[in-house]
Amino acid sequence: MKFLKDLGIDIKNKKYYDIALTHSSFSNEHKGAVDYERLEYLGDAILEFITSEFFYLNTDYSEGIMTKKRASYVCENALAFYSKQIGLQHYIKLGHGQVCNDTIIADVFEAILGAIYLDHGIDIAKKYVYKTVIPYIEDNVEFLSDYKTALQEFVQTDKKSLEYVLVSEEGAPHDKTFTYEVRIDNIVYGRGVGKSKKEAEQNAAYDAYKKSAK
Repeated sequence: MKFLKDLGIDIKNKKYYDIALTHSSFSNEHKGAVDYERLEYLGDAILEFITSEFFYLNTDYSEGIMTKKRASYVCENALAFYSKQIGLQHYIKLGHGQVCNDTIIADVFEAILGAIYLDHGIDIAKKYVYKTVIPYIEDNVEFLSDYKTALQEFVQTDKKSLEYVLVSEEGAPHDKTFTYEVRIDNIVYGRGVGKSKKEAEQNAAYDAYKKSAK
């Protein structure tokens, strides 16, 4: 896998990486194939630990600021961006008709991290994060802005009503995907998907804000 070789990470147990790159749509079509969901769960926790440790050791931010900063760098938009920078998305195995969207790409980023941890341990897992994520923290790149507040302020100037509506909730209890619509005066202006309700609302707000502010 070239993207791992380019990062200086060798593969000892290929099985972990095969699983990390397998979407449920593929495993459903191929007997014996295992999807990445359990590895994603593990990778999510490892990513949170490594980024939390980085903020603790390298900043004097308060707990609240560290939490907010961390959220920006582990959100779906950010994870999909990191993945595309290293070309990870080209290795994902999907079933027929399944689109490789940013949600899947972000999930696989975490699953690969879980695979690296099981294959090599925490030091190499940190190497992966420090090469793919930490540079953007150090450069203060912003991935998740508060578009809900921006949209609310914009709408208030026009005295319009605004609401967020949950339109779908999919996935296992530990791995849900939420889809929200943002409606202004009962008209759908934006739609957003996320791994949490808050992230989905922010993505919907971003979609609506781009359209409303034109």
